[in-house]
Amino acid sequence: MSIAVHEVEKRFGEQRALKGVTLRLEKGEVVGLLGPNGAGKSTLMRLVTGYLPPTSGRIEVCGFDVMDHPLETKRRVGYLPEHNPLHEEMYVREYLRFVAGVHGVANRNERVDAVLAEVGLTPEVHKQIGQLSKGYRQRVGLAQALIHDPEVLILDEPTSGLDPNQLVDIRTLIRRLGQDRTVILSTHIMQEVEAMCDRVVLIRLGEIVADASLQSMLKAEGGLEAQFKALTA
Repeated sequence: MSIAVHEVEKRFGEQRALKGVTLRLEKGEVVGLLGPNGAGKSTLMRLVTGYLPPTSGRIEVCGFDVMDHPLETKRRVGYLPEHNPLHEEMYVREYLRFVAGVHGVANRNERVDAVLAEVGLTPEVHKQIGQLSKGYRQRVGLAQALIHDPEVLILDEPTSGLDPNQLVDIRTLIRRLGQDRTVILSTHIMQEVEAMCDRVVLIRLGEIVADASLQSMLKAEGGLEAQFKALTA
């Protein structure tokens, strides 16, 4: 079991952002986490990364409790947040070597070169991050999430800002990464879910309202978009 979320609640003051969420994800799954704005998607992802503590309940990543073993779980998780914070004054290779050093990656130069090639950044490697287009900055964010070869990838709006050609490359990459990892993918674009995911989890007002295979969602009346509207309105 890669990720196990047990009856997790998260409160911000009087607001209940998550209400008794239970979820189990296996290795080799690409899971689309869908819901309207404010549904609790980003909160759930931040809890799994250990960035936020749950108010109650328990979260395990690769068998380790996120609160009891924070370093062990962080070693196993790669995270691309929605707003992709980057050091724009740094050069692409310099930044990835820095992130690899933070993670204690062995053979840093070889690993950086491999990830640069994997996400299609090699032609931009000698530029400062601030000089890159939004699409290439997104690739840098994906590269930093991959640099330590994590078992779990959490991607919040990973295709934001990509042009149609870049979309095809990143979709293919995420599908390939999901063959031997667990990937949680949050997006508002139904076509992205249909192109990359095996399973769909719908969340509304802090509660999971559906958890099913992509194929079953597509076969339901009206397809994925109709199910999203019906279950999260």
